[in-house]
Amino acid sequence: MSNAILSMPVPKNEPIQGYGPGSPEKAKLKAALAELSSKELDIPVVVNGEEIRTGNTGKCVMPHNHGHLLGQFHQAGTKEVEAAIEGALKVRKEWASIPWEERAGIFMKAAEILAHEKRYLLNAATMLGMSKTPIQAEIDSACELIDFWRFNIHYMEQIYRQQPQSTPLSWNRVEHRGLEGFVFAVTPFNFAAIAGNLPTAPAMMGNVVVWKPASSAVYPAYHILKILEQAGLPPGVINFVPGSGGTVGDPVLAHPALAGIHFTGSTPVFQNMWKTIGNNIQNYYTYPRIVGETGGKDFIFAHASADIDALSVALVRGAFEYQGQKCSAASRAYIPKSIWPAVKERIVEMTKELTVGDVADFTNFMGAVIDQKAFNSIKSYIDYAKNSNEATILVGGGCDDSVGYFIEPTIVETTNPKFKLMEEEIFGPVLTVYVYADEDLDEALELCNTTSPFGLTGSIFARDRRDIVRLSKALDEAAGNFYINDKPTGAVVGQQPFGGARASGTNDKAGSLINLQRWVSQRTIKENLLPPYDYRYPHLDEK
Repeated sequence: MSNAILSMPVPKNEPIQGYGPGSPEKAKLKAALAELSSKELDIPVVVNGEEIRTGNTGKCVMPHNHGHLLGQFHQAGTKEVEAAIEGALKVRKEWASIPWEERAGIFMKAAEILAHEKRYLLNAATMLGMSKTPIQAEIDSACELIDFWRFNIHYMEQIYRQQPQSTPLSWNRVEHRGLEGFVFAVTPFNFAAIAGNLPTAPAMMGNVVVWKPASSAVYPAYHILKILEQAGLPPGVINFVPGSGGTVGDPVLAHPALAGIHFTGSTPVFQNMWKTIGNNIQNYYTYPRIVGETGGKDFIFAHASADIDALSVALVRGAFEYQGQKCSAASRAYIPKSIWPAVKERIVEMTKELTVGDVADFTNFMGAVIDQKAFNSIKSYIDYAKNSNEATILVGGGCDDSVGYFIEPTIVETTNPKFKLMEEEIFGPVLTVYVYADEDLDEALELCNTTSPFGLTGSIFARDRRDIVRLSKALDEAAGNFYINDKPTGAVVGQQPFGGARASGTNDKAGSLINLQRWVSQRTIKENLLPPYDYRYPHLDEK
């Protein structure tokens, strides 16, 4: 074993490739799309490195062409989930005892495999399985996931370097141990990077993991698992158990060795998990760490001094990139009456230009929403607006699920700041605008702050620094990621640690040292170098 005191490479954000006409990266991505489209995968449950095919299968389809089968995945039952837990616990101590720099080396290698050898394959899997356009896949399944793996090992080193002071007589130190038990990682459909980060962040810190990917995104998640295996991740450290929420989650939450939850998904699911943990609290070996990000009702708030062109682009990009299926997507906007006519004209014009269709056609700005359930839910909000005397659909509103789950980018103007579409999370390409009187700025800010139970992302647009300060202060608790003169999406690892509070989660900031800190349990050690040999203190020698 090496006795070198090692340092991890200083991380840099992975450059984004553009996939412009005639570019080599476009040709490579097109080839990967053709390769994956031509075959079907049979995706197993993976426990302790063993592939298990239960025969209880779900389908992996292209959301933009739901008749095209990408493969099937075998769903874990109670038996497989219990085997995954026991398998993880079996290797826990061995994994935790591996030197931290050797654990880091696995994820360092995974980042380079993804950056070079598997970049176009995983991007293609993300495009086909999640209906992301080339740029949306590139910033997600390539750049962000690479960044997570590179930056997290850097943060890991920083955590391990956190040591207390010693004295001439005592040597003090802290061990940052993995949690006593296993971590349950529950990942969403909308970001491959999150699917890759939620199980690996705890694993880096010496934990073992049971990973349940979203059923609608098993396809790219499995490709991530194969990259980790190629990088040398030992069997049993991360166990892959796709399946229904109840079938997988119930035995996990009931197990006494549950040590943590790393979750991204819906607020009701997270709240129910928290309740279940609370009801079972006396049964666990240790208090489980609960880390979750649960969505938002994200806003753009404009001051009368806002740059109209910049504001308009932020509204369109923020609301409609990846079909509005980002936790951070702009879903509600507050625009002053004095600039609304110009903003309205600009955003309606741009939205009409947005093309929707098969993401393999690189000229399309949007693909399809993820599945039939999402399509039906989003359509119901649009139908509600169509039938309301408090709302007007300015552009879009069309929905067609005959070939793919396509919903037009839709802008709704409402006269009611408490309108249903201003309050509830839609998770689709629907932007609702409330126009406020310029003189009612403070009232509008209060509406923005209190209308939604969420607190994930938001942005403001203004020119004068005094106005920027005023708006920022009024909305200081409304968003965990706050943007000034920018859209509320696109957080970059190492630049904007991501997460929000209120109903949006625990705000443990994915892509930061704060998040990794949650996956260690400290042991403080004092070694007395010269212990005393007499119980007496000096004051005992005189009355």
